Amino acid sequence: ACNNQAKDTVETADSVNAEMDTTTSAVEDGAAGVAEVDAKFAVDAANGGMAEVALSNLAFQNATNAQVKSFADMMIADHGKANEDLTHLAVAKQITLPAAPGEPEQKTAADLGQKTGADFDKTYVDIMVKDHDKTVALFEDASKNLVDAELKAFVNKTLPTLKAHQAHAHELQKKLK
Repeated sequence: ACNNQAKDTVETADSVNAEMDTTTSAVEDGAAGVAEVDAKFAVDAANGGMAEVALSNLAFQNATNAQVKSFADMMIADHGKANEDLTHLAVAKQITLPAAPGEPEQKTAADLGQKTGADFDKTYVDIMVKDHDKTVALFEDASKNLVDAELKAFVNKTLPTLKAHQAHAHELQKKLK
């Protein structure tokens, strides 16, 4: 039941935003009125950001490698700040964000939590590489396709940090092989 609930928060956010997009007219009620592409990006970015923080909290507690622990600490701080910034924007734009990471992200965290020692460290870093490759692609796509100027500014401000994380994760992955 717990996992279905989490998945539902992502689906619910997408559904609410899609409904808002088709029923809200910015002219008629003065509301922000956000394009579906913008709302979808915000939901996906929030989901990914929350997952990064959750996984990194696990890594900060369980990692045995000092560099991995330091990387996790940086992820918690940077993604926590980005999540906060995105939440403020979403509230202003009346975009509904998920309340928790989706089901696949929660399963990844549960699987990671079963690992220990060097196996934990390597698995966490492998996840960070995959997730940052996916997130950088999401943000690069968003930088070209978003309609809302403030969301686009958030993307352009956040992208260099994500690329730095991506490079750092790839470096760590090479060291742990």
